[in-house]
Amino acid sequence: MATVLLVRHGRTTANATGLLAGRTAGVALDSTGKQQAARTAERIAAVPLAAVVSSPLERCRQTARAITAFQDGTPEQRIERGITECDYGEWQNRKLADLAKEPLWRTVQTNPSAVVFPGGESMQTMQSRAVSAIRRLDAEIEQEHGPHAVWVAVSHGDVIKSILADALGMHLDLFQRITVGPASVSVVRYGEHRPEVAATNTDSGDLSWLRAAAAPTGDAAVGGGAGNETGTASP
Repeated sequence: MATVLLVRHGRTTANATGLLAGRTAGVALDSTGKQQAARTAERIAAVPLAAVVSSPLERCRQTARAITAFQDGTPEQRIERGITECDYGEWQNRKLADLAKEPLWRTVQTNPSAVVFPGGESMQTMQSRAVSAIRRLDAEIEQEHGPHAVWVAVSHGDVIKSILADALGMHLDLFQRITVGPASVSVVRYGEHRPEVAATNTDSGDLSWLRAAAAPTGDAAVGGGAGNETGTASP
C-alpha cells in the first residue's frame, strides 16, 4: 500500500494573531511559517516522493512548493479542492477569542458532528469530502507508482484531524482529542483490512525510515512486529 504524509501548512499571519482565516484569499505564511515549512521539507527530503498534493489555498501551496523544492527529483504536483479548508461561513475572519463566546463554540468542542457553521458547511461534510479525496488519491498514486509510493497531502488543521480520526476509527465527536500543529507530519497507510496510522503530529525527527520501509502486507503484526529494517525509529 502507498504511504501518505499529511502535512499541515506552516504558521500564517492569521494564526499568529488569533484570526480564523478560513478560505480567505491571500493568507500567507509568516516568517515563522516559512521556517517551519523549510524544516518540514528538509525532513521529507530523505524520501523520494511520487506526488505532492495541495489544498488550493496559498498557505498550503507555499508549503507544498517548499517540500517540492527539497526533492532531488520532480514529484507530480496537484491541487485538490477536496482537501481545502473548512467553510466556516460567517465565522470566517473573526477572532477566535470572540468566537469562543458564541453558543456554537461549545458544540464544536464537544459534539462537532452536529455542527453546521452559519453560512458555511457542516463538519461532517468537511470530513466526508476530505477523506474521500485522500482515499481516492492514495489509490490512484498506488496504482501508478506501486505499493512503496510515498506522497504528500498539504492541508489544514481541522481537515487533517478529521482524516486522522477516520483512519483511527474514531467518531468525529472525538476528533478534538487529536492535535495537528503547523507544518507537522502525520503518516497514514490505507490497507486492505484497515488504515494504519504510523505517526501523528510530528514536527521533528528522521523520516528516512519511510524510504526503506517495506510495504505492509495488510495484516497487523501480532505482538507488534520487528519494526523498520533500518533500525531507525519512526517519529
